[in-house]
Amino acid sequence: MIELFDEDFDAIALVEGALILNKAVDPETQHHWAELELARLLKEAEQTLVHETDEKQRFDALLRLFYREWNFSGDKDAYFSSENAFIDKVLERRKGVPVSLGAILIYLASKLGFPVEAVTFPTQFLLKVTWPNEAPCYINPYDGEYVAKSTLRAWLIGNEGPLAKLEAKHLESSDNPTVIGRWLALLKSALLREEKYTLALRCTDLALTFVPDDPYEIRDRGYIYQQLDCHQIAASDFQFFIDQCPDDPAIELLKTQVSAISRSPVILH
Repeated sequence: MIELFDEDFDAIALVEGALILNKAVDPETQHHWAELELARLLKEAEQTLVHETDEKQRFDALLRLFYREWNFSGDKDAYFSSENAFIDKVLERRKGVPVSLGAILIYLASKLGFPVEAVTFPTQFLLKVTWPNEAPCYINPYDGEYVAKSTLRAWLIGNEGPLAKLEAKHLESSDNPTVIGRWLALLKSALLREEKYTLALRCTDLALTFVPDDPYEIRDRGYIYQQLDCHQIAASDFQFFIDQCPDDPAIELLKTQVSAISRSPVILH
């Protein structure tokens, strides 16, 4: 298993970190092709924007190019598909989720000199654009539309309840390791939903590289091992979670499963 650390992701573009993550999870990821495609898109964007002189107009021209001419868009038909978390698939299909679309757009925008940053808003991934001497504005990378603070406040209330308040911390710029961590959780969830347990196990192993002995990640790994019929390893992971989080609501169910596994004959694979 490849070892990756926070400083590795801080030193490269977010989309490049995502490609490394994708390749670590699925060796069949078309890493080289994706890099060539990103370079091709950047060159086309440079040629398209060459006659624009106003920076804001140049940026809006990039958004039109990305969403209208290249037809990148949020995947309305299969939002939770794991393909939406693999950069090569997003580039190939021109469909994705906010974080994957946003990572590609941040890459292009940064190369073109635009002040665009990532924001891990509680409800979804956002882009923050900060022009000199102006308040930041926010973009939903799912569709490329600007989002008013009133809309962000409504999203937050819908997610956390009527007493939720939009605070400065919700709109702080996020570093690459934070985004990659959430990306990895999204990818693992999608792979579990699709019952691709071997790939999901790689996600868990990667997550534990960043946060060793995370009891919730180890609990999830136990579930994956259980699906792969590695019951003794699953029981060990479940027991670790039971010991570390004795007050968790899932404890009694896990104790039952550990007990059942201990009574089952050991099968050698």
